[in-house]
Amino acid sequence: MMRNRIPTLLALASATAPLMLFSGSISAQEQAQAPLQVVVSHQLEQARPSETITIPWSQINQYLPGALIQKIAVKDKHGKVLAHQVTNIAPQAKDPKGIGIAYGELIFQYHFAAGEKSAEFTIEKIDTVAPVFETKAFGRHVPERLDDFAWENDKVAHRTYGLALAAPAPVGVTKEVLVTSGIDIWFKRVSYPIVDRWYNKGHDHYHHDEGEGMDMYNVGKSRGCGGTGIWDGQQLHTSINYEKWKVLANGPVRTVFELSYPSWDAAGIAITETKRFTVDAGHYLDKIESSFQYLGGQTLTAAIGLNKTPSDKGQSPHITLIQDTDRGLLAQWVQQTSKGEFGTAILVASPNTTTSFAEDTLNHLILAPVQSGKPLTYYAGAAWNRSGDILSKEAWQSYLNNMAQRLRDPIQIQLKAKAL
Repeated sequence: MMRNRIPTLLALASATAPLMLFSGSISAQEQAQAPLQVVVSHQLEQARPSETITIPWSQINQYLPGALIQKIAVKDKHGKVLAHQVTNIAPQAKDPKGIGIAYGELIFQYHFAAGEKSAEFTIEKIDTVAPVFETKAFGRHVPERLDDFAWENDKVAHRTYGLALAAPAPVGVTKEVLVTSGIDIWFKRVSYPIVDRWYNKGHDHYHHDEGEGMDMYNVGKSRGCGGTGIWDGQQLHTSINYEKWKVLANGPVRTVFELSYPSWDAAGIAITETKRFTVDAGHYLDKIESSFQYLGGQTLTAAIGLNKTPSDKGQSPHITLIQDTDRGLLAQWVQQTSKGEFGTAILVASPNTTTSFAEDTLNHLILAPVQSGKPLTYYAGAAWNRSGDILSKEAWQSYLNNMAQRLRDPIQIQLKAKAL
């Protein structure tokens, strides 16, 4: 069994928690008039496409008192308006005086070219209503399909399964039954949202590529692509289908939701789990923060898995397994007979985390210690060579290596009032 300690670096705690620097001392009158200048920097030579920039709204409100989300603009150095999103602090957050205090974060993205280590933006109040931006991240509960929860960005889509799918079929009723907390993949050819379109088409259509991609990934009772469990040294103990869901933010740039799982037995220990998913536009990997709750205070071993047999029937897959102890990476590249090639991956990103590898009959596993109530952070996702961006095993590994470097080098954000 191979082990490695991931370095303690700020980025590993969260790819969406950049270092914030605030400068300048300005009067209230100047604050009300001057746009907010944002300088974002990093240290890598490589390109950083779809870098997600998050700024607490409390800081926006400090520099732009009374700014409202429907009347602001985010612009690059050339004055181009960028797509942005503002999250609510909570579904019941209120702003009775209309002064812009009920919000959580301002979110937008920028594509850093190779060698471009700094970029400048302005955030300003506008008189007109901000436009509705193209949706590139989306997720929802799907009650019309037996409690599925599905999510996507412009690169790839996923779903997982609720208790309605696990329930036995009533007498005389034909119903699919599947007990699993594994994560499915829907491979997309297009950048626009397809979740609603595919559910509307129905099961017999989205299992075939009709021009937008297809569901060809096999989950069954495995972990699928990024499902979890508790490893006792010889056996994997897993939950059943999720029982509760909560959407915290829903596009156009970022979608955040939580799934909670009913208690299960892990070698005599009762476990419950909540996963928080952060899905950003432009990325093949989603951030997942998995929190296990149990009594006793001991350290347990969590396992995150990739299905050993992920291909559709009749595809005679050739699977290359990648285990990288330096990066905390478990990945696959799968070559198929007629449905193209695809990659899957798990990248563990919790700080000070010792990782190792194992397997059971269904899954390749990456292991990490966990304590009750302390989230294990990892990234999981997939790419299909027929989507047009990642065409080979080498390209997939290069993408994963670059993502690992980005997590270890967080962006830095400096805010100041822009001179008029």
